[in-house]
Amino acid sequence: MSTHFHIDETGWAADVTRLASPNFDARSPGTEIDLLVIHNISLPPGQFGGPFIADLFGNCLDCDLHPYFDQLRALRVSAHFLIRRDGEVMQFVSADQRAWHAGASSFRGRERCNDFSIGIELEGTDVDPFEDAQYAALASLTTALRARYPLTAVTGHEHIAPGRKTDPGPCFDWVRYRKSLIQKEQRLPLDFPA
Repeated sequence: MSTHFHIDETGWAADVTRLASPNFDARSPGTEIDLLVIHNISLPPGQFGGPFIADLFGNCLDCDLHPYFDQLRALRVSAHFLIRRDGEVMQFVSADQRAWHAGASSFRGRERCNDFSIGIELEGTDVDPFEDAQYAALASLTTALRARYPLTAVTGHEHIAPGRKTDPGPCFDWVRYRKSLIQKEQRLPLDFPA
């Protein structure tokens, strides 16, 4: 797995698994992409591996395979990136486009965070520690995204949709993530949640 990424002029990362999702649309002209949103996801909940997250983002999830999937039948969602437990990075939507990851959300008085953010899903749950490989891939991907976009802040889904979302959850180590960025970039990191 690559731990060095490059985001090209069309918003796609090199050296990642690319599975284009139909669940995106264009950002408004002139939109500054300045927020990174961290999520977690597992399908079925608490189970890792398998094709189900990619299938959900690709609108091809067989909802008859697991009882939990029944509630996902009409769902149309995506994220720009998914980082698997082993550190594999998958991309579903160009970072230039608006992925459908945040839903009803607000960051510092700005509504509709999908409009100006990039969404990264970590394969995980609120109750399981994330893997070393995920933190390494997240730091490298963040650095690559900062080289391409004017990112000024990073936050969790829980912070922009409080009461509705809880991810990435208490097992996500914000301090570790911040320190890894300082070590990698040798500059002040993004603005982090308090």
